[in-house]
Amino acid sequence: MSAVASFAPRGAAPMPTPPVPTQAVPMPTVPTQAVPMPPVPAQAVPMPTVPMPPVPAHAVPMPHATTPAADSLRVRDAGIRFGELTVFEHLDFAVGEGEFVSLLGPSGCGKSTLLKAMAGLAPLSSGAIDVCSGRPGERRMALVFQKPLLLPWRTLLENVLLPAEIGLGGNAVGAADRARARRLIELVRLGGFADAYPHQLSGGMQQRAALARALMSDAEILLMDEPFGALDELTRTTLNEELLQIWRSSATRLKTVVMVTHSIAEAVALSDRVLVFSSRPARIIDTVSIAPEQPRQPDDPEVARIIKRLRASIRAVL
Repeated sequence: MSAVASFAPRGAAPMPTPPVPTQAVPMPTVPTQAVPMPPVPAQAVPMPTVPMPPVPAHAVPMPHATTPAADSLRVRDAGIRFGELTVFEHLDFAVGEGEFVSLLGPSGCGKSTLLKAMAGLAPLSSGAIDVCSGRPGERRMALVFQKPLLLPWRTLLENVLLPAEIGLGGNAVGAADRARARRLIELVRLGGFADAYPHQLSGGMQQRAALARALMSDAEILLMDEPFGALDELTRTTLNEELLQIWRSSATRLKTVVMVTHSIAEAVALSDRVLVFSSRPARIIDTVSIAPEQPRQPDDPEVARIIKRLRASIRAVL
């Protein structure tokens, strides 16, 4: 007998079963809002597959990063040998973006060779040199040699335009490149000499021209191999000051400078950091950070202390 028929009087005709309203029959499932659900771990709830934009690496600092984004150059266990001659080996250091670093050491220890290796002009025998500025595979750097190496048959303007011409495969440059070259000539204080030939310029003026030519390549890293070593002290001091002004200005893309020098005074006057090299095979024997603000005076107690320390380090390897 059904549960509904048992409610009819005995002997009476069964009454029709009225339809039961839906709400009168409790549903086996209770509405969600009536029974609070326990929190579900986030990993158990799949997120909608919405493509997220990539997060820039510099926006999420990684702990104990081995390749800091602030480096412009990294030298990793680098070495160069010429036959049986080992120039340097096991060199490890980094140059930060926006840093001015001087390489100081005795003559013939391999500083210039290291600089050429940074520029990609001298192959390493071991290790690696990473250039971190610019796009991957692109070296935005320029090298200023000990001598100006201006082409004698070209005017100053034409010498400065040389990197732009090479970049165009030897084709003629346009008005924009010419205007930029003239601005760089003004920047190195050679305005009025754009049409002069190298033999008509003094030694200091030729080095200014070589600097303008290097900056024409739109470099972010400038490598300098004793660029002012052959100049008299007054001209050298003036060019050091002008170099600092150009480096600090926003007139170029220049950010980082690595300079080879034999002058302790020059290294202290210009640098944020000085790396002292031993005799060949070269290794780094001292690293000196220079905190006093520029211009730096030799009679400043901290500057005098740094000069004394660098002299002691150089004497130790002579």
